Amino acid sequence: MENAVIGVSISGKVLVAGKVKEGKIENSISRRINNKASENEVLAEVFDIINEVKDNEVAGIGIGVPSLVDVEKGIVYQVQNIPSWREVHIREILESHFGMKVYVNNDANCFAIGEMYFGKTSGYENSVGLILGAGVGAGIIFKGHLYSGTNCGAGEFGDIPYRNENYEFYLNDAYFEYKYGLSANTLLKRANKKDKIALAIFEQYGYDLGNLIKTVLFSVDPEIVVIGGSLSKAFPYFEKSMTEKMTTFPYKHAVNKLKVVASEQEDIAVLGAAALYFDAHNQQLKK
Repeated sequence: MENAVIGVSISGKVLVAGKVKEGKIENSISRRINNKASENEVLAEVFDIINEVKDNEVAGIGIGVPSLVDVEKGIVYQVQNIPSWREVHIREILESHFGMKVYVNNDANCFAIGEMYFGKTSGYENSVGLILGAGVGAGIIFKGHLYSGTNCGAGEFGDIPYRNENYEFYLNDAYFEYKYGLSANTLLKRANKKDKIALAIFEQYGYDLGNLIKTVLFSVDPEIVVIGGSLSKAFPYFEKSMTEKMTTFPYKHAVNKLKVVASEQEDIAVLGAAALYFDAHNQQLKK
């Protein structure tokens, strides 16, 4: 990892960019943008923030975006919270502008590869990064390499039917407001004070999450799952019930070997975007 790489997280209303070298962010900038602006106006904001952290050591750029992505062509589609970004050939545009290699993927895949290079799944060949917050997203690492699927759709576990809806309905933070009339943040504060109702709500959340992880086991069979996103902060309150539900998985040896941990990397969005460069240059898919 001798090269420095710029990681850019485009979350819709906020842009974050950082220069990553030897596993550390040397310089980072976070900025709110006008997400209702035109395609070119938002692109200009991206150019500006990259220029502010770019120097002569930088060899490439990684971009994480909450959208569908054509990974091969570097095209993003229907970016969340940026209405004008319906189809943006962002890799071609940035490579032409900056004269260096650019890699683009969705934010869940960036989270997964970032954790492999800089976080809790380092040293594991097969892992899943699971983001729980405004939605449910996941990225898959297979044999030490990010696996995006044919249409960048690998790991869309949240859309799998579950109970009367799908997993995302029950596991995203809006469900707490819908079901209990309380925000996830309020419930977390109450759980920190040992409030019995909040603890019971997170216990139920753990059962639902345990079922999702069983689905992950059936489909991917990883060594480790790392949980990120805003709801990962409540991990101590749903870990027990999640683990209890996982024990109903029919193949005991698989579930007993599986590790489920919470991410501890605060800057994973930028690090994960930068890790796209390292994944492309340092890893070969093993067959």
